Amino acid sequence: MYGVTNRQVRPNSQGVDKLGPKPNAQGPNELRLFEALVAGSGWDLEIIADRLTAAMKAEVDAPANRTAFGSYYVARKVLCQARDEKRNVLFFVHGFNNDIHDVLRRSQELEKNYGVIVLPFSWPANGGGIVSGTASYKSDKRDARVSAGALDRTMAIAAGYLARFTEETRLELANRAREKHPDNAEARDALFTELMDKACPFTINAMFHSMGNYVLKQMLKSSNIEGNQLLFDNIVLAAADTNNAGHAEWVDRLKFRRRLYVAINEDDRALAASRIKAGDEQLARLGHSLFALDSRKATYVNFTSAAWVGNAHAYFEDKPVEKNDDVRKFFQAAFNGKTAEQSLRYIPDRNFYEFR
Repeated sequence: MYGVTNRQVRPNSQGVDKLGPKPNAQGPNELRLFEALVAGSGWDLEIIADRLTAAMKAEVDAPANRTAFGSYYVARKVLCQARDEKRNVLFFVHGFNNDIHDVLRRSQELEKNYGVIVLPFSWPANGGGIVSGTASYKSDKRDARVSAGALDRTMAIAAGYLARFTEETRLELANRAREKHPDNAEARDALFTELMDKACPFTINAMFHSMGNYVLKQMLKSSNIEGNQLLFDNIVLAAADTNNAGHAEWVDRLKFRRRLYVAINEDDRALAASRIKAGDEQLARLGHSLFALDSRKATYVNFTSAAWVGNAHAYFEDKPVEKNDDVRKFFQAAFNGKTAEQSLRYIPDRNFYEFR
């Protein structure tokens, strides 16, 4: 599994301890790429070199006489795996109180449950969570705010590589179709479409969970944003720990090809707790409220009364999906670039879908 982070790098440490709880010493916008391999009951982490060695270039067919970067290596590895295995890619941004071990465990579960290739973006969210008190929660929130630039850079770089690799493929396949049918435009175009479908049999989707939505919101508020490009087919804003009030202002800026889902659970215990911070009243959270659902682009989904969801904060895993096949099918479709709300009941006066 490959991932990207703006956490501090500790090369002399072992396993997940190679990535620390604070932002990178060179600044919170500094990115590092890593490969995580299962090692017994834990993980072995390898930090990807900023500049590729000759051997790494050969692995991904990078020009031997040009400088190539770690981002090129990971992009090639992930997209080639998606093409060869015909699996979709899920870009995952976690929430508060998640150390790197938590992030990798959840990413592994997402891969297992939904058959996707997960690419996690991990920001330094080790404040201790709401259960550890207001100071810890606010610490994570500060780290989330300053990580917005790193998320923007990550998404901009990913979109750039996707466009570059797609154009390279398009030119190659267009030439093949032209050579086979030089005098028949209709046959040429039909062959080109068939070849492109075979060459790119995957979608790229995203899930922002909990306070990961706050990182996204801060990114979208920037005046010089570069990462909000047409990168994802589906976007899922799950249990969003951001204000419900005024959410349409930033949600409607998001670009996507198919669906933008906002997943809500009024009984979410974590979001309920985040509203009870002593001395600092918190507004209703987007992932916790069924009022003022007024985005023009979002498809709102109410999980509150779905069997086995209860007060879960991560209802895309564990009992909610193990015991409720309808919930599992929803996320299966959403994380794989498909329309997920078709079997749900729409409540027009409230503007949300719910489980039957």
